[in-house]
Amino acid sequence: MVEAVADIGLIGLAVMGQNLILNMNDHGYTVCAFNRTTSKVDDFLNGAAKGTNIVGAHSVEELCAKLKRPRKVMLLVKAGAAVDAFIQQLLPHLEEGDIIIDGGNSHFPDSIRRCKELEEKGILFVGSGVSGGEEGARYGPSLMPGGNPKAWPHIKNIFQDIAAKAPDGAPCCEWVGESGAGHYVKMVHNGIEYGDMQLICEVYQIMKEGLGMTHEEMANTFEEWNKHELDSFLIEITRDILKFKDTDGTPLVEKILDTAGQKGTGKWTGIDSLDRGIPVTLIGEAVYSRCLSSLKDERVRASKILAGPKDVKFQGDKKKFIDQLGQALYAAKIVSYAQGFMLMRQAGKDYNWKLNFAGIALMWRGGCIIRSVFLGKIKDAYTNNPELENLLFDPFFQKATADAQDSWRSVLADAIKMGIPTPALSTALNFYDGLRHEKLPANLLQAQRDYFGAHTYELLDAPGKHVHTNWTGKGGDVSASTYDA
Repeated sequence: MVEAVADIGLIGLAVMGQNLILNMNDHGYTVCAFNRTTSKVDDFLNGAAKGTNIVGAHSVEELCAKLKRPRKVMLLVKAGAAVDAFIQQLLPHLEEGDIIIDGGNSHFPDSIRRCKELEEKGILFVGSGVSGGEEGARYGPSLMPGGNPKAWPHIKNIFQDIAAKAPDGAPCCEWVGESGAGHYVKMVHNGIEYGDMQLICEVYQIMKEGLGMTHEEMANTFEEWNKHELDSFLIEITRDILKFKDTDGTPLVEKILDTAGQKGTGKWTGIDSLDRGIPVTLIGEAVYSRCLSSLKDERVRASKILAGPKDVKFQGDKKKFIDQLGQALYAAKIVSYAQGFMLMRQAGKDYNWKLNFAGIALMWRGGCIIRSVFLGKIKDAYTNNPELENLLFDPFFQKATADAQDSWRSVLADAIKMGIPTPALSTALNFYDGLRHEKLPANLLQAQRDYFGAHTYELLDAPGKHVHTNWTGKGGDVSASTYDA
């Protein structure tokens, strides 16, 4: 009879899986490792796991037999069909109250479905976002677990022990919410990551193309920014990338093909925002910018035939402009997070998830790709007011955007004059200006809709009552039905 010795089992021995197992081992947990290609189990046990308390299994049945009850099995496999396949393989060897954790980048509707289906079989499902890459997995990731709340007491210690720790020592892991909440929050995290990266790339292009800065000057600027309110992982690695030289002594970054890849989580965030009617414009522009970058051949042809500004170079105070550029980046970043939290707020309402926004900000303060000092201010905002309607309404962020707005506008005006694209920086300002306008031109838009399609409109003094006007005298008085798509 196989002895139940392991605190948790983990399926999937790619880099993330191996590093997470080693992390758990470091914190005193006995882990049973399994992989579909079982030779990888032996390679791992004889390699990186040698001399540890990690044990291996060569079948799903053996894995489950080696787990203490309630059994806890974490999947770190490719999202989609592979997750469902392993769940089906596990079920015959599990019993009521056992726990399956999906730590991959699964789409949240799959987690909602799996949570419901497994609950009907007596199995507790957790869908957990894991962020921080291979280094985070090894030394402390940000973990975003959600699903069946009955599972949390059984996995809490393991998850919080292996998670990254914020500067105040708090673990970057807390229970997110029910069903698919964990993977939903991870999806939004990844969308914000897309936005942060795009903003930094636009700033880099302005520095290089508009100001003619050297890579050393750019790296030094990012290093200086990293000492203040922009202090973050992505600013830090951008500094390192800009400093990095190829073997011939030239910057390696300039030898990299300018076509960006994507794995879909940013696109999922954009689509979900459209479905919910929440204007997450910055993440949308970040995704579209990657799409535009992929049209390399078309851009090469366009560069030869489409006109732009004629030899427009920046003529002002370079040092002042760089300071303004940092302010513009900071303000746009605030808007991006405000939009992300707006989306999570709406999803929480739609699915009746009790999302802890201060806790989410805390989870993102360490271990993950978007970790930054700035997230501490978001945590404070939601701690002070858990029902905060919009992050931009918090006094700190209200003042920060007000203080930055002149610099933000000045930078964008100069970038437009120089013909440098700023889709994310610009859409952030457009959202900010749209939000602060009590009245937008949608009254004209509604009139247009009613003119050509009899879609009706509401009057300021009679909201809720739908009216149709015969604008030409030739149309009828019958209106179309009113609905929101």
